[in-house]
Amino acid sequence: MALLNWLSSQSDHDREALMTLTGIGLAKELYTRLTGQDRVDDFKKECIQSIAEFVRAHPRASEAELSAEVNKNVLLFAARVKALESTPIF
Repeated sequence: MALLNWLSSQSDHDREALMTLTGIGLAKELYTRLTGQDRVDDFKKECIQSIAEFVRAHPRASEAELSAEVNKNVLLFAARVKALESTPIF
């Protein structure tokens, strides 16, 4: 939207707004990459999908079996997140 405004008006105000929004987007992307938050979000989605697939594949699973599967997937998620801490940033 800011780019469209600047392209249509070429005003200094719209150029500054475009620069500000671009800088914010760049800072957010940099933060996400440096912290590994995008990877954590991917791991979380995989954890949830794995549990959902187990439930679909085993509709008659006992509560103990469901609990064991959830526990296994949560531990795997935690281990993967922990491994990110030791991964070099660059």
